[in-house]
Amino acid sequence: MVNWYKEHYLLINGLVITALILSLYSLFGPIAAFALLLLPFAGVLAVRVSTVFIILFILFSYFRIHEAFVFLMPLKIPKLLALASLLAIFWHLFISKTLKPHWSSTHLIFVIWFVWLTVCVFSASNRGVAIEYWSGVLVKVFIMVFVISWWLTRFSHFSYVRLGIMISGVAIALVALNNKINGVGLVEGTRVTISREYRSQLGDPNDLSLVLMFPVSFLAAELFNTYNNPYRRLFAGVGLILAISGVIATQSRGGLLGIAAILSFFLYQKVKNPVVVAACGAVAMLAMMVFAGISDRQSGGAAESGVDESAMGRIYAWQAAINMALANPLTGVGVNNFFVNYYFYSPHWDGKNHAVHSTWFQVLGETGFVGICIFLLVIASIYRSLSRVFCINKLNFNPEVTVNANALKAGLIGFMVAGTFLTQAFTWPLYIILSLTIALEKLTIDSNKDSSYGDPTKVLAKK
Repeated sequence: MVNWYKEHYLLINGLVITALILSLYSLFGPIAAFALLLLPFAGVLAVRVSTVFIILFILFSYFRIHEAFVFLMPLKIPKLLALASLLAIFWHLFISKTLKPHWSSTHLIFVIWFVWLTVCVFSASNRGVAIEYWSGVLVKVFIMVFVISWWLTRFSHFSYVRLGIMISGVAIALVALNNKINGVGLVEGTRVTISREYRSQLGDPNDLSLVLMFPVSFLAAELFNTYNNPYRRLFAGVGLILAISGVIATQSRGGLLGIAAILSFFLYQKVKNPVVVAACGAVAMLAMMVFAGISDRQSGGAAESGVDESAMGRIYAWQAAINMALANPLTGVGVNNFFVNYYFYSPHWDGKNHAVHSTWFQVLGETGFVGICIFLLVIASIYRSLSRVFCINKLNFNPEVTVNANALKAGLIGFMVAGTFLTQAFTWPLYIILSLTIALEKLTIDSNKDSSYGDPTKVLAKK
């Protein structure tokens, strides 16, 4: 029997595969049968090129690429990338054990922040809204912070991440500019959006400006990196112009402030005069506002006398956030609960609820005074880690460390400035910066341990 099987194993295996295909086809249809047959190959691919899948998951989750290019929406790419990423994480963490976990003080502060957010979720006034946001966004962010900070162990990985962020930012900017030129999805007649009719996260001009602002720091870091490939610098320069143009098309003052802060950071590295840098930043801000046509906006434009409607709306929202924190000093009204509680805490009611339009007041109103303190501690820990990276790199200079550290520090500065007017406390930008900072610090320390200076952490401790 065994000999007979050996002689006819090709025929037998062919018949088994054919029967499997026919069974899957009859039960699930042609597409499902094809997908199920490809599943083992997809699993192997996810394990072999796991870094690519994880980077793509981050890019699709943050930039909403499938919503900007709507022909991708039926493919459910983010869910497929999430499954591939989870498979790769499980395999490399528990089976192959090639993923080496490490711990840092920034990890600890982030965990404390996540635990407090979870407390605020279950103490929220509208627990259903909070739990939905916690399970749909915050849990993914929590997992990916550790995955990114543990996975990126080579400078080539950072190069891929920067390139992915730059290409994604340019792609979204091109769609935004195309919509602006063709008058597609404009809000208030002048402010550009993307896929608003599909209820995309890019369908709000302020959220779109936030998405476009994030890659500006990475594009600027590539452009100002004199050690870089000239073609890559050229792409960064063109991409920077496109990304800034996209933000200008949204007419978001918060986005323009963030861009001015990022460009001022890089200018200060060349011109060590804060007065000159501040003057240049102010001129750039005014120029961008003129190009953006802020005065033509229906809300916040020149047609409104005194304090414009947009500014007063923010002031009322910020007052509501303060009232929420005073009424619930420990946990606030709960994560993602500002909008549904606006009516109860705002000093002014115009017939509809409003968003908070400020990261700082969002954290204050939704997580209380304890939450805002922990949140500031998270930002301080990122800044401290980046400072250590710069100090270690001075011992044994590496241009790869410099370009990554500059991009992350500029991104953090842009986040803090734009965060005054944009709601981004629980979205991806800050946590991508946090995870990349942890990974960069670990990689910088490890790459310098074999240098003539020895362990860089001990050298810095002596200093």
